Amino acid sequence: MSDQEAASAHAGRLVEALFPQALGAVLGGSAAAGRSTPTSDLDIGILLPDSAASGREVIRHEGRLVELFLNSIGDVPKFFEWDRARRRATVVFVYAQGVTLTDPHGHAARTRQLAEEVVTMGPPPLTAEQWRHGRYVLTCYLDDLVDTPPSRRHEQLVIADHLLREAAELVTAHHGVWTGIGKWLPRRLVAADPDLGTALLDGHQTVAEQADPTPLAAAVKELLELIGGPLREGYSHRWQTT
Repeated sequence: MSDQEAASAHAGRLVEALFPQALGAVLGGSAAAGRSTPTSDLDIGILLPDSAASGREVIRHEGRLVELFLNSIGDVPKFFEWDRARRRATVVFVYAQGVTLTDPHGHAARTRQLAEEVVTMGPPPLTAEQWRHGRYVLTCYLDDLVDTPPSRRHEQLVIADHLLREAAELVTAHHGVWTGIGKWLPRRLVAADPDLGTALLDGHQTVAEQADPTPLAAAVKELLELIGGPLREGYSHRWQTT
């Protein structure tokens, strides 16, 4: 039995034992793709009757961590809109690319179809204000990185981390594709722009290994030129307290 088959069997037992009322369930993430590691958890999307509460839970089952994405049937369209607005679509991808565990009434198939449509649609574009804010923040982090000497290593490393995350958001937005966090940040960054994405990641690694910000700064400057240039003077933002 392959790792994927073992993970699917385990997920199926969990759904049967803990969610007998489930109207559908899918196994997503690395386990569904056959890329799980010994410490990988199981990502399981579970469709429930409208009387059930939607939410996210982490449990341990048969010795393995399991992350449960619980959605009532009626909640799915609105939830997918919210998930798309985050520009990562975590749960949407669970359904779009997952392995069906149970689908007695066709709800999982219909949810998968909706998820695939959302994935094809892509994330919403950034607003003009979001672009301005992104350019401003990226410019500030770039200035901080260049101005921070290697002797202040903790500060240099934290700034480089923030700079990479902000850059990844803007590169993926520039290409109109999904962004990611954690291990999905480098995957989606390089998929969006192989040359610039690799330059940003290699530059970040150079800061970490050699305390040299030059390659990362050069890659960020290239990105800023793509999206309108650095932004300092002239930026404004009004506080919204209500």
